[in-house]
Amino acid sequence: MSGKYDDIPLVDNKEKHNFEFVVDNHRSFIDYVIKYEHVYLIHTEVSPELEGRGVASAMVTKTLEYIESENRKIVPRCSYVLDYLERHPEWKRLVANY
Repeated sequence: MSGKYDDIPLVDNKEKHNFEFVVDNHRSFIDYVIKYEHVYLIHTEVSPELEGRGVASAMVTKTLEYIESENRKIVPRCSYVLDYLERHPEWKRLVANY
């Protein structure tokens, strides 16, 4: 990934079950649930102050990179993540097969 948010880390907040992304002191996140080796991506939320700035896309990209590095698969339940996968079909390799 190459973009303006490369230097901002994704934080796996295990207590809250969130992948968190803080831009300009505003927190955005993806809710998740882990069942076995699958990560269920439930809901994506971007702070209103950051809407329209590409934060959600960068956050999803970083989340998928992290999940892939953990050798896990995803179960997308979030409409934003599903839309992202349609725009970036190369990431469909992470979608769990049932």
